[in-house]
Amino acid sequence: MTFISCFFQQSRSVILAIAVLGLATPALARGVPDGFADLAERLMPAVVNISTSQTVDTSASPPGQPPFNDFFEEFFRQRQDPQAPSRRKVSSLGSGFVIDPEGIIITNNHVIEEADEIVINFSDGSKYDATVVGRDPKTDIAVLKVNADKALPFVPMGNSSAARVGDWVIAIGNPFGLGGSLSAGVISAINRDINAGPYDSFIQTDAAINRGNSGGPLFNLDGEVIGVNSAIISPSGGSVGIGFSIPADLASSVIAQLRKFGETRRGWLGVRIQAVTDDLAESLGLDKARGALVSEVSENGPAKKGGIRVGDVIVSFNGTDVPQMRDLPRIVADTEINKKVKVEVIRRGKSKTLTIVTGRLEEPLVQKTEAAPEKRANGSNNVTVQGLTLGDLNDALRERFQIAPKVTGAVLLKVASDSHAAEKGLRPGDVISEVEQRETKSAAEVAEAINEAVSADMDKVLLLVTSRAGIRYVVINLKP
Repeated sequence: MTFISCFFQQSRSVILAIAVLGLATPALARGVPDGFADLAERLMPAVVNISTSQTVDTSASPPGQPPFNDFFEEFFRQRQDPQAPSRRKVSSLGSGFVIDPEGIIITNNHVIEEADEIVINFSDGSKYDATVVGRDPKTDIAVLKVNADKALPFVPMGNSSAARVGDWVIAIGNPFGLGGSLSAGVISAINRDINAGPYDSFIQTDAAINRGNSGGPLFNLDGEVIGVNSAIISPSGGSVGIGFSIPADLASSVIAQLRKFGETRRGWLGVRIQAVTDDLAESLGLDKARGALVSEVSENGPAKKGGIRVGDVIVSFNGTDVPQMRDLPRIVADTEINKKVKVEVIRRGKSKTLTIVTGRLEEPLVQKTEAAPEKRANGSNNVTVQGLTLGDLNDALRERFQIAPKVTGAVLLKVASDSHAAEKGLRPGDVISEVEQRETKSAAEVAEAINEAVSADMDKVLLLVTSRAGIRYVVINLKP
């Protein structure tokens, strides 16, 4: 089975993980190089092997092992010496590279995040203990520091936005514990989304990348780092020509913050968003599917204070277009905190420009919850419309479907299995709080609004739905 995997080597198990972040286009075409020997000679001294160790509990079965290990585990446990220690040290190997002669080293967060000890090994045989300056799990970037008695060889960070599909690149690292290995290939794709996190925008390359290459550099032919190697897709765990690197543009901004603050400080807008499909675009009055649809606005967040509403489609933020939903988190995160920015939204088919003051994204963001249950009239009149059986929210239904006190609207009691609503994923316990961007507080109001759409000979109707998975807009067909 094909899977996405981190490719650093660990004696205990290979930990699945992935990384993240930003990219674009341009550059001049270059011919096929005669070789990479001169580049290798210049760059290899700055690429390091990273050896880590950590203490683990051996009384539990190690993660990532074959299923039949559970069968043998009890057998070996019965024969285990009761006096033997239940904790032991295991080692891992990864890669990294020096960006500052004073001893600043870059690698992946997943290479070092569980480590008790980190040792940096250079190609000349020298070794140094490293300390963690800062790390960012969301982008899988970590910054380390060693105290050397000399200026260390280093490599410059490049401009990944100039990278193009077809450009030659080379990867240097520590695959399978074999230090100082070089592989060459081309960029296969840019801005690749592999569902790793909120800022996915990988450089994809066919340069051979394997376990142990994690945290190593991806170079262009000028010897500049344009990516940090981080993940692969592989059915076997080895390279099949599909590797992913964190673009240098995104890595550089994260590195700068980690060096300065020891943590990341990202911009925050305070909205929950969803992708704009063709159906949604038509219902929202857009000329085409674009932007990010706001399905929830955080209380006391920047968006709420700046006038953004549920149902708005954000198409531009701080002068940057938002082509797709997944572009907005990166744009906002890269924006300076407490900065006034212009945000263009499409509201009910019309463009509107708002001024927002960005906040700071807390890691993790803690959401407030209400403890006291909401008291509502116990409406018992259920209605059925378009295959949906709806009821008024009351304490019993809130408890039955685990609906939060702050949620208002009409609750779905039954969804016809052959209805379009069922195809769109609506289920009992979901709550409809808007129809065609008009607030609905009861089953009767939902039914009335849908019937009005039918009477107006509309083909589709737009619903705002709250479920256990979150808040989203759904378009259902009104005609077969």
